Amino acid sequence: MIIVMEPAATQENIQNVIERVEAAGLEAILLRGESRNVIAAIGDKREQVINGWLASPGVERVIPILSPYKLASREASAGATPVRINGSVIGQQKVQVIAGPCAVEDFDSTLDTAEAVKRAGAVGLRGGAYKPRTSPHSFGGLEEEGLKILHEIGKHTGLAIVTEVLGVEHVDLVAGYADVLQVGARNMQNFMLLKALGKIGKPVLLKRGISASVDELLLAAEYIMKGGNSQVILCCRGIRTFETHTRFTLSLSTVAHLKEVTHLPVIADPSHGTGRQSLVPPMAKAAVACGADGLLIEVHPNPERALVDGQQSLTREGFTQLMKELRPVAAAVGRTI
Repeated sequence: MIIVMEPAATQENIQNVIERVEAAGLEAILLRGESRNVIAAIGDKREQVINGWLASPGVERVIPILSPYKLASREASAGATPVRINGSVIGQQKVQVIAGPCAVEDFDSTLDTAEAVKRAGAVGLRGGAYKPRTSPHSFGGLEEEGLKILHEIGKHTGLAIVTEVLGVEHVDLVAGYADVLQVGARNMQNFMLLKALGKIGKPVLLKRGISASVDELLLAAEYIMKGGNSQVILCCRGIRTFETHTRFTLSLSTVAHLKEVTHLPVIADPSHGTGRQSLVPPMAKAAVACGADGLLIEVHPNPERALVDGQQSLTREGFTQLMKELRPVAAAVGRTI
């Protein structure tokens, strides 16, 4: 169950409830929100202790939650939970866009891309310093040197830096350079990594696995939140199906479904979701129309020469045009870009 504290609840009120939860043989997880705090009571005895909680000072309401994902469930929060990245917020009225190269190749081209996407309206720079590749012979990223490049460009442009972390051993390193740590599709069920990310104080962008169900995605988010980190952004990046006309199948019904069942912000990645440059703009518009809180777009100054995923990367000019075309779509559904 979820115990929602009143906005004016004191730290003493909160601690009192936590102690009562633990005394009842349940695990207490405190999730701090912008307007109110909630305490998740996890365990098999929760039905025995629901009555009487409202008598505790500072408690506003108690919500029993039956879904397997307790903390990520919409019942756990009265409204959407915004996630702040630098000075921007993902999960509110404005649709936020994060863009950049699939992999960091060098300082100059990454800086050129960053400046171009910022001028067009992006709030974050994506770029892989560590790249998990199917083939061990493919370019695997510049590693820490790539992180240093991203960090320097972030300071120069003011863009939030979003980059992937591959393993537990890299969490502290990547967190030292990046504003948002991304969990790639192949790592969605790397539970040790998810647990480690639950202990950091930075947002996590969690991508859906290529063969994962929606419940499995939400339970992966639950691992991070159970560790105390509620700053989780869900990303729909396409799943593997029998279709061959695209790299993956970008199921936008999943975006709409997630908006119904979770309070976490949801973004879409039409670059990986299609694998084709020509399909990125229409799918980006469709994602905004169906409720996505943000977009993750690959942009490269010269896609033909990109070391990774050039076939799905927009040019800087193409990205600028896409941002212009997205604005009327967002306005039609009551949002802005």
